[in-house]
Formats: sequence, C-alpha cells, structure tokens
Amino acid sequence: MSLDSLFRPFQVKTLKLPNRVVMAPMTRSFSPNGVPTAQVADYYRRRAEASVGLIISEGTAINRPSAANDPKVPRFWGDALPGWKQVIDSVHAVGGLMAPQLWHVGAVRNRSTDWVAPPPIDSPSGLSSPGKQFGEPMSDAAIADTIAAFARAALDAKTLGFDAIELHGAHGYLIDQFFWAGTNQRTDRYGGATLAQRGQFAAEILRAVRAEVGAEYPVIIRLSQWKSQDFKAQMAKTPQEMEAWLRPLADAGADIFHCSQRRFWEAEFEGSDLNFAGWAKKLTNKPTITVGSVGLTGEFIASFGGESSKPASLDELLRRLDRGDFDLVAVGRALINDPQWVQKIRDGRQSELLDFSPAALATLF
Repeated sequence: MSLDSLFRPFQVKTLKLPNRVVMAPMTRSFSPNGVPTAQVADYYRRRAEASVGLIISEGTAINRPSAANDPKVPRFWGDALPGWKQVIDSVHAVGGLMAPQLWHVGAVRNRSTDWVAPPPIDSPSGLSSPGKQFGEPMSDAAIADTIAAFARAALDAKTLGFDAIELHGAHGYLIDQFFWAGTNQRTDRYGGATLAQRGQFAAEILRAVRAEVGAEYPVIIRLSQWKSQDFKAQMAKTPQEMEAWLRPLADAGADIFHCSQRRFWEAEFEGSDLNFAGWAKKLTNKPTITVGSVGLTGEFIASFGGESSKPASLDELLRRLDRGDFDLVAVGRALINDPQWVQKIRDGRQSELLDFSPAALATLF
C-alpha cells in the first residue's frame, strides 16, 4: 500500500509534525539516581535525526516519594531537570520534536529489583490489584499534592522547551488505578460505580495541567483497557461506556488520546473492526494515536519472556490510517532496535529492517 498517509504532516495546536510516526514511551532504566545522562540524550537524538515525527520519552516520575519503583527510572523534577534540558536541546538540534511522559506508578511493585521507594505508596484504595493490599488509600491532601505535582512537571516541561507533554494514564499505574473499579473502591468524589465518576482524578490533573501550560500547549493522555496486572481487563465494555469515560477527559483538557493496545489490529467492540484509537476518535472527535505491535510479528509482553520478533507488513496499519481511523502511529520495539526504522520504511528499504531481540532491552544505543 502507499506510504503517503504515514508521511503526511500533522498539526494539533502548536505541535507541527512532519509525519505520523511517534516513538512510543518505553521504560529503559538508564538514568542513575533518576537523572538522565548524556547517553540518554544521545539515544533520543539518534531517533530524532532519523525522521521520527514525535518522540514520547520513557516514563518520568513526578515529584512524589513513590512515583517511581526503580531508582534508574528518570525523574522530572529537581536535579534531573538539567539532564532533561540536555535531552530536549539535543533533539531540537537535529530538528526533532519531543514530549516527556509524566508518570506515577502508584501501587505497583517492581519484581525485578529489591529497591523500595520511600513511603507513602500512593493509590486510590491501598490495592495493587483487585484484592491485593499494598499501602494505604491516599488522603485528600496526598491527592491534591499529586495533582499539583503533575501540573508542576508539565510547566517544567514547557519551560525547558518540550513541544508537548503526555500523562501516563494506562497499564494499571496510578491514574489508571483510579479508573479501574478493581483498585478504586473509594466512596468519595474520586470513586464511584461508573468510569466517569472514577475519572475525576484524571480530569482534575488535566485541568491543573491546562491551567499551568495554557490553552495552546498540546496535552496527550495515554490510556488502556488492559493492565499490567490483568491483560484481559476491559473497563469500558460498550461504546457508550467508553464515551462516558473519554469525553470528560477531552473537556478537561486532553488534546490527543494515546490508545494503548497489545495488538493494534484487534477490534475493541463486537460489530465493528475499529480498534481502541478508532473508537476514541469517533466518540470524542479528538486526534488519536494507535499503538501495539506495529511493524513486528510478536507482541511486546512476549518479548519480556524472551521472544524475538521479525519485521511485519504495515498494510493493515496503512489501510486503517488511510480510512481515518486514527491520526498517529506509535512504534515501540522496532525503534529500540533500529533508530533508522522510519527512514528505512520511507525509502522502501524493507530488506534492511532488523529482527527484534529482547537483548536490545539491555542496551541503550
């Protein structure tokens, strides 16, 4: 199929992209004591100079004690900010565009390290997954401080020169723990029986961010139905439930929905082949990013179990992009493995595409 749709420019507010390819946020854990290094800056610069339209950084922890569960995950506050200034300046120097992903892991253990974040462990109801206690429910003061920390990080991103920000509201982390009935059992205004009620925390974060960055600064929010605690979770089981979830977030300030699936081609609801990003765009009329095993044969969860992947056809992706299902396409492992992936696709050099090996996750190049 024609690649024209993938390489058309795209604009939302002040964000002007040369093409539709986004580097997906992927945790790399190469920032000692939470401070990104020159090596991290070079990692992002290599993708920017190789024609990635928009880079979304790995998750970066906001200023709360337990926002990260790994000491090598970068922070987005304090003495880490000069490191992020080096990153964005390096990306801009080669003509790239970038957004940091602002993150709080909530009550999620990291089973690959013995390091334990200082308390308090933030979560809506003191649950890491349904029925599993981990910490205590957040107080009103803790919620207010967390909302403010997201807003401060967004303003810092704008001040440093980043082109947009993304809020990590997916995969069973803090914002998503408020969305999920299994981990949000609150009876105050941050809980409730419906997704719209449980979305109040995210909506307040969006409003606080918007108040700090202004009306024209692009704000992305990443969402998912699945969780790292439950791959089969589906919070919105109908289009009506999804609309009730997403529309308040759009009204609160979200400009783009980044709709995470493990496999982008899978339909979200019976009776339509639209995926999550397709439905989000249809229901909110907001731009969307699709993601999930783009350009590779295997999906990313399997890669953590040691599974390798080979380059895959983009025909189905291009068909859906041509049809207008979504606006942008996030590419993950293929860009970890090969900084030149976008240029190879654009120039018809498919024979030069590389297989993905999980060994690539152990390096930063």
